[in-house]
Amino acid sequence: MPNAKTFRWCHLAVCLATLLTTRGADAQAADPKREVMTTIQQLFDGMRAGDSAALRRVLHPSVRMLTSSMGPDGKPRLTIESSADGWVKAVGTPRPQPLDERIWNEKVEIDGALASVWVDYALYIGPTFLHCGVDHFLLARNDAGAWKIVEVADTRRTERCEGRK
Repeated sequence: MPNAKTFRWCHLAVCLATLLTTRGADAQAADPKREVMTTIQQLFDGMRAGDSAALRRVLHPSVRMLTSSMGPDGKPRLTIESSADGWVKAVGTPRPQPLDERIWNEKVEIDGALASVWVDYALYIGPTFLHCGVDHFLLARNDAGAWKIVEVADTRRTERCEGRK
């Protein structure tokens, strides 16, 4: 029969093992950067599927859309939309060739309930390259703990698309 000292050591070992296992699982389940990138990926999955409902699930109701590009006259042009309705209708409609936005070089910064994501991207319709640039997403965590996209800003160009996927 084990003595009291052996019993205490065994009890301590079991408690430590349980604590370490639980904390490791919690850390993996609650990786905020992974949660933020999952939200971004869900947006692109919705685009590929032409699924407006999937797009709306990750967008804040008051999302703002900004695009910076060069006009036909060679001058910089900035477009700001106070609603995503037109964009959701355009990309959230099924089509014969899917819209495929491929991203890389992700940079995620989080402070409390705000997150900022900066990614390089290339946009394709089916296998055809359209343009590339940088996407910037601003996300906020809502009361239910879900990340919602509150602003999308992108640049658009057809040159200098190094690293294009």
